[in-house]
Amino acid sequence: MTTLLTAKGIKKSFYNDSLETTVLKGVDLELQEGEFVSIMGKSGSGKSTLLNILSTLDKADSGEIKLQGQDISQLEDEKAGALRRETFGFVFQLPRMVKNLSILDNILLPSMKYKVNKAEAKEEALTLMDKIGILEIADKRLSQVSGGQLQRAGICRAIINQPKLIFADEPTGALDSKSGKDVLDLFATLHREGKTILLVTHDINVAAMSERVLFMKDGLLYKNLQLGNDPAANALEVQEQINHL
Repeated sequence: MTTLLTAKGIKKSFYNDSLETTVLKGVDLELQEGEFVSIMGKSGSGKSTLLNILSTLDKADSGEIKLQGQDISQLEDEKAGALRRETFGFVFQLPRMVKNLSILDNILLPSMKYKVNKAEAKEEALTLMDKIGILEIADKRLSQVSGGQLQRAGICRAIINQPKLIFADEPTGALDSKSGKDVLDLFATLHREGKTILLVTHDINVAAMSERVLFMKDGLLYKNLQLGNDPAANALEVQEQINHL
């Protein structure tokens, strides 16, 4: 496998008046192309902070991040924004969409092709929506769709530019069990198609679908657990590790 992303010595602190809180204490990580990796840990362990730094949404105080060998840890805002648009896809717990636009228009917002060929971009977006099972909501507004449909639309938007790496932060956290399973199945499909996924979750069943689980504790990676092909057995292994956090 080819290494896609590496991080070395990632440290991050936050300050409130004179109080310093160290969230990441020197994290090392390596992600291969085509991997599906989950990050788990208790609240405050640094999971989301790490994800934000790896994806250039935030900057580390120190450390190095390389994407295919290129240092991306100190990119200027404009270049970091271009990297996120062209190379990364993002799925959040609550999809970040524009209320007065249709679902289709929201999906098209980050599309690079839309600026060049609107008709072709729309056709690609509709094909993607059909594949994911939400074609019928293309013209609806945010208030007219369910949480599960909205999250799937968010996934469509995340992959509209064919990203090299998908970052997801608690993608099933705000969904009911049925919608959560549908979204989880979609991530599994994306992985089978060769997408690289790095996902933060507190849900054992979500983590059990991945290939590896990284457990965080007190700002450090505590355990790297390689999983097999049986989600049920994986869930038991993940639960055992959680019990020791």
